[in-house]
Amino acid sequence: MQLIEISKYDHETMQLARPIYDRMRRVLLASGRTIHPKLINRIQSMGISTLMVEDAESIGITMDEMVDMPTWMDMIDVVQKAYQLAEKKKTINIIELQKAVVKIIHEVTKRKTIFLIPSSSVADELKNYAHSVNVTLLTIQTAKKLHYTNSQLRDLALGSMLHDIGKVVSNEQKEHPQKGFELIKAQREISLLSAHIAYQHHEQLNGKGYPRGLSGDELLEFPQICAIANIYERLISNGTYLPHEALEFIMTKHEIEYKGKVVEAFLNSVPSYIPGTKVMLSNDKRAIVIGIKSHLHRPVVRFLHNSEEIDLAESPSILIKEILV
Repeated sequence: MQLIEISKYDHETMQLARPIYDRMRRVLLASGRTIHPKLINRIQSMGISTLMVEDAESIGITMDEMVDMPTWMDMIDVVQKAYQLAEKKKTINIIELQKAVVKIIHEVTKRKTIFLIPSSSVADELKNYAHSVNVTLLTIQTAKKLHYTNSQLRDLALGSMLHDIGKVVSNEQKEHPQKGFELIKAQREISLLSAHIAYQHHEQLNGKGYPRGLSGDELLEFPQICAIANIYERLISNGTYLPHEALEFIMTKHEIEYKGKVVEAFLNSVPSYIPGTKVMLSNDKRAIVIGIKSHLHRPVVRFLHNSEEIDLAESPSILIKEILV
């Protein structure tokens, strides 16, 4: 299994490893199928730019650390309902959100790490909701490193799922955090700390964020976790950065925009290379990442020329030199 840009799809050698969903969250094409060339343009017109596929080079690679598509789509559905209800000035679906939070926490805590399904894998109409789900998965993964209690995880997850909800009630970017805070704070079943995630996730340690220009100890830790997850998810899902590049970018924000403790927890929670990534090694051999065993940033790879597998964590002299695209 591997994640590819849709432009790289070859219907003669590849088949879908995960289904494709339309904007109504219906299965458009099931896993195990091939995509007829005539369907490619239709899929692209929906805004879908990445696919999970399997071919001869990626066969046997599993992604157990990735949430399964139906569960992920269910979570997207819950977030979408919350945002749509808020837009109509109706009471949001708190009970459904709370159940989704329990499910997300379970999905993350049972795994060593988490691989995201990029929000670029769904239709344009679902991307913002998929983004919120992915941010939540990342925040919980980070919070595991910080040894948060179950109660803290629930508050963090709920606030992260709703961190962008202010966008449905205001067209002004710098008003989104306050509008989101006010909307969430009005829900008596949600803690004030969760509401502050929406309020502060665009604030920065150096005081250059918004809406209030908070700095230093004025910033709460929960929103800082969400802020980093928010940036990382945007960078990798819009194709701007590869995962290892996004992590390097976040590293440059250490104790400048985000608290060092939070940055370090994030960097120690998210892998640099996901399975299916094709790489050039420092010994000039081509390989494919097949999994993570003992080190998040030193994966197990399989040479493409002879299928030999090595754990880079146990081979310190061999480095990943380049990502092959």
